Amino acid sequence: MRSGVVSLILLATMPAVSVLSAAPVQAQAWMVGTWFGQGQPHDKAAMYIDRMRPDGSWRGEYRTCMRGKAVDQLQTGHWAVEGDTLILKVDTVDGAALPRTDTYKMLAHSPTAQKYLSTAWNFPYTPQRVADDFQMPSCELVG
Repeated sequence: MRSGVVSLILLATMPAVSVLSAAPVQAQAWMVGTWFGQGQPHDKAAMYIDRMRPDGSWRGEYRTCMRGKAVDQLQTGHWAVEGDTLILKVDTVDGAALPRTDTYKMLAHSPTAQKYLSTAWNFPYTPQRVADDFQMPSCELVG
């Protein structure tokens, strides 16, 4: 009984961040990696790369092509999967602190592809797994 109380006291004094941040990522290792997709709610030709790291950090690279010229944006933050919900906590946009949380309903996933739906825009995303050194394609390649 006494060892149980001591264990509870030790658990209660441990930093919650380490327990909470490690468990969801380890449980969802299939999400870790680099994912490339096309399409955004207002621009079907836009491109994105999501780099989901094992430590729960995330880097989103976005490219819109306007008259053949690339307009890029970089977002950073953290990710988690809870049940069938992907949660992206955006910390920065192009280096500026602009925190927000985006949520997506996971519809399907495999080792090579995903399908999820933006809960805010009701827009489906279908990224494919790519190599970790994958770079954004040129606007000249977008039809």
